[in-house]
Amino acid sequence: MTGVDIIKLYDICPEAQQQGIADSEVTAVTDNTAKVVSGCIFVCIKGAHFDGHSAAQQMLEKGACMIVTDHDISCDKQFICDNTRLWLARLVSRFYGCPTKKFGMLAVTGTNGKTTTAHFVKHILSELGNKCGCIGTAGNDTCSGEPKPAVHGTPTVPAATVLYSWFAEMAQNNADYCVMEASSQALSQYRIADEEFEVAGFTNLTRDHLDYHKTMENYFNAKKRLFTMCKKAVVNTDDDYGRRLAKEFSDKVITYSTKDSSADLYADYIRLYADRACFMLISNIDKKAVLTEIPMTGIYNVENALCAVGMTSALGYDIAACARTLSRLNGVDGRMNTVYKGDFTVITDYAHTDDALAKMLSTLKGAVKGRLICVFGAAGDRDKEKRPMMGKAAEDYADVLVITSDNPAHENPEDIINSVFSGTSGKRPCKCITDRREAIEYALDKARKDDIVVLAGKGQEKYQIIGDSYLPFCEAEIVKDIMMRKGNKDS
Repeated sequence: MTGVDIIKLYDICPEAQQQGIADSEVTAVTDNTAKVVSGCIFVCIKGAHFDGHSAAQQMLEKGACMIVTDHDISCDKQFICDNTRLWLARLVSRFYGCPTKKFGMLAVTGTNGKTTTAHFVKHILSELGNKCGCIGTAGNDTCSGEPKPAVHGTPTVPAATVLYSWFAEMAQNNADYCVMEASSQALSQYRIADEEFEVAGFTNLTRDHLDYHKTMENYFNAKKRLFTMCKKAVVNTDDDYGRRLAKEFSDKVITYSTKDSSADLYADYIRLYADRACFMLISNIDKKAVLTEIPMTGIYNVENALCAVGMTSALGYDIAACARTLSRLNGVDGRMNTVYKGDFTVITDYAHTDDALAKMLSTLKGAVKGRLICVFGAAGDRDKEKRPMMGKAAEDYADVLVITSDNPAHENPEDIINSVFSGTSGKRPCKCITDRREAIEYALDKARKDDIVVLAGKGQEKYQIIGDSYLPFCEAEIVKDIMMRKGNKDS
């Protein structure tokens, strides 16, 4: 990371002078020992496998102009703070000229629905004539005209050193807004520093990432941090944790619901079809009712639409104008994407928790004329306790289950599959196939007229993680190849 203009230490960290560190030119800010060059600020981060404090003296020898630490390590040029992760993001932001002050910031958090809601928000703001950047699972756009190329293993919110370089690009490209997904890990690791968001949205909170957070309360508190950083909060009160947020932040909350007609935004007369949803969006804020259509089905997408309309109208835009743009939406990558349509239909979806599986499969169950066949698995090196719950959720709604691998990483894939299988009762046909491509081929061989085959878990991902390797694995291409070899060229 390098700047164009000469940047002085006291310009981006006047606090350094108070700790007796000499002013100097700053060439970069990093927590990566391999990227330290002369004039670099090195921030010591204590991670799971490496503590940057142990490399401080070596970084000075490489030419670092300041060492940011969270305790006295008795080295020259040390800047002691109480939270090095937070200061990393602060310093990177200042290095790039505080780019987020130049456009409006919006963020969405929750277990499921972040990507879709962020996509909806970007679409609405763009339709209303704005340039809107986007940070999230399904793609990153800095308003350059070309989305950022996907990089294997990039988290929902990238490292602060990358994130703020993207914010700087948005500012340079004259963005009006940026909407981002705010993951619990990014919030707990302070990758987003202490930004001020115009609006924050909350979709729901269900079990996920407990390998990292350990408890649901820790998970909730990580999400809650976002709402201490925003001017207005748009919250789903159909969710238990959403109701808690609504009470704690009642001075700035806008509530939405598909069940409670007293919510600020309420969806009534909901009609779900195979490829779309229609509903009456009722605003109890300004006493308006807007007939709304979205080209995606499922109650959860109605909830996502309510959240997006709530967030954009909170900026001051007319709620009817916001809602009416949704009929012109394109699909969201990895979310209920049809990759083959012939005698039967094949759909890919990112659902990778028991709650997401249940919502997605129950939606498809209402649309399928034949059988619903679900190919799915659980990720390795992640929360093990949710695996049987995923098996039960799939069995509750699918007619045929095919349990397979989904990024086993460093675990034995058979062990993961057995854990998922343990949640099933045997009331549905179930086949366990370790190789995911073979599992897909098996499902397509079993599919009959009017069936829906859903490939769950990978969504927009185009790789399979085995050990430390990201192996090419594009489900759309695999389905196409299988069907071509079977002599079915219509898709």
